[in-house]
Amino acid sequence: MDRAKQREIASKGGKAAHQKGTAHEWTSEEARDAGRKGGIASHQRRREQTGEQTGDERAVEMESSGSSPSSSSSKMGSERDSSNSDRTSSESPMPSERDE
Repeated sequence: MDRAKQREIASKGGKAAHQKGTAHEWTSEEARDAGRKGGIASHQRRREQTGEQTGDERAVEMESSGSSPSSSSSKMGSERDSSNSDRTSSESPMPSERDE
């Protein structure tokens, strides 16, 4: 069966389920999880097709060749940590319901 015909049949089934009231309706949490999983799968597939290595694979390769990882990754980590310290103590949290 060609894709267009299959899609048309599935569309009719989905519309009928909604009219009947038995169709699945996604919660925001379910949709978020599905999107995250799809993004992970898509990026993983792209890496496999292009032959790119993950960070873990690069680290293992560097260890076996005796190379040390560049210091830029440790710098990025410290910059990220210091950005959180830019907050001043004058920023107060939202008042709780009890304070009102």
